[in-house]
Amino acid sequence: MLIVMHAEASEDQIRRVCDTIAELGYTARPMPGKQRTTVGLVGNDGRVDGSRFEALPGVAEVIHVSKPYKQVSWEWRAEPTIVKLPGGLAIGGESVVVMAGPCSVESESQILAAAEAVRSAGATVLRAGAFKPRSSPYSFQGLGGEGLRLLALARERTGLLIVTEAMDPEGADLVAEVADIIQVGARNMQNYSLLKKVGRLGKPVLLKRGLSATIQELLLSAEYILAEGNPNVILCERGVRGFDSATRNLFDLSAIPVVKSLSHLPIVADPSHGTGHREMVTPMARAAVAAGADGLLVEVHPAPDRALSDGAQSLYPEQFARLMKETRLIAEAIGRRIAQPAGVPA
Repeated sequence: MLIVMHAEASEDQIRRVCDTIAELGYTARPMPGKQRTTVGLVGNDGRVDGSRFEALPGVAEVIHVSKPYKQVSWEWRAEPTIVKLPGGLAIGGESVVVMAGPCSVESESQILAAAEAVRSAGATVLRAGAFKPRSSPYSFQGLGGEGLRLLALARERTGLLIVTEAMDPEGADLVAEVADIIQVGARNMQNYSLLKKVGRLGKPVLLKRGLSATIQELLLSAEYILAEGNPNVILCERGVRGFDSATRNLFDLSAIPVVKSLSHLPIVADPSHGTGHREMVTPMARAAVAAGADGLLVEVHPAPDRALSDGAQSLYPEQFARLMKETRLIAEAIGRRIAQPAGVPA
């Protein structure tokens, strides 16, 4: 339920609405807007009588939110969420943010070479896994804490921000010490303990769509994070399972405009996992930007043929540089721009 206040409503009137919600045993979440404040009632089980609030001074209207997800919906927030990051970077605004790097941190020389390469091509965020959930228990699982140390070193050397994955609630604190953005991977999209944990940590969260998840399920997972008080959620389309083996996944470009019609949260696209084939990544990156994605997540490795994970879908540095040039043109054609690293002229 949303209680919309009059534009001229006083702080005392807003506080009275919040107090009334608390008296009923629910949580009040005031959301100041440019012209008026809206107060969200969190935890409504359908038994709240809206007329209780309509009679309060300063209340303009009461809106019943019918969707199973509430805080991620446009009904809850009338303006797009812009996730602000260190250094003035933001996801969800006019700029398209490119996050690039290898699937996994493998060594100091590898991650530093990758970071230098993607930054010189124009990426602003370094993506790489210190902890890697893999389908096979015999595959490379990442360097763990040492990988986080190397990511911190790469940020120190290049100025790139860091996005890396947390696999469980226990490890999320460790990841949060280094990451500027905590990633929740596709296999963990419905790990509700982890979602609640990253919601309480308060750092920006990149939430990937599950391997077979519907868009509603993705939004409901995001709702878990917002319900814990963390509004800084970035959704990610990375492809879902399909019946055709020509690509690794079915890269659902339509999810981008669908999510934008349902939710105020920003959404980025991962054409690397979406296709699984190096030669398909750039065309799908161009298409994702054209569809309105707020960012890209691209796998880039200094030597993909020697990568310990996802080498077949990782771009060579020169291929990534070409992707950046082409996506800049697409972004400009639709009135946006690719975000630039600090110190690089737009």
